[in-house]
Amino acid sequence: MSNVHVLPPLPFADNALDPVISANTLSFHYGKHHKAYVDNLNKLVAGTELADLSLEQVIAATVGRADKAGIFNNAAQIWNHTFYWNSLTPKGGGEPPAALKQKIEASFGTVEACKQELATAATTQFGSGWAWLALDGDKLKVVKTANANVPLTEGMKTLLVIDVWEHAYYLDYQNRRADYVSAVLDRLINWGFAENNLG
Repeated sequence: MSNVHVLPPLPFADNALDPVISANTLSFHYGKHHKAYVDNLNKLVAGTELADLSLEQVIAATVGRADKAGIFNNAAQIWNHTFYWNSLTPKGGGEPPAALKQKIEASFGTVEACKQELATAATTQFGSGWAWLALDGDKLKVVKTANANVPLTEGMKTLLVIDVWEHAYYLDYQNRRADYVSAVLDRLINWGFAENNLG
């Protein structure tokens, strides 16, 4: 059985995030980068004991194993990107839904403080990586990870993420990562998705 892993469809039209994220950026980021991770993973696991595992199972089986780094990186990047697309929504931003807002205020004091912490994590992540809002035990926290790493390998439940790999913003913002991050938080962040992930 080959090509177990498929590129999931985007949850919005490719021009739906304009002008914050252009259709041009999405065509490269989703159509080339995300798709390449799927194609690579299918090649890497074909005929191995990992071939029939789910994405989460592949990530769990390969995390921290130097001999499986290529498999982990591609699997985690598929998962991270799918999660990122769902963390965005046209007409996003604004006020989080009540249950999430309550949880944010209990953990950060205010929604603004939570957004500030996410922005700081996203802009200070050196090189490529991700800024996550995660549930650790019963407290929300902001976590940044480098490269393909993902908080679920540390037992946290992820609620939303901002991609800060250069290909996520460079065509639209060049080196202005902070402008991209702030536009995403103000206009695209999908608080509803985050609340659904609270469970």
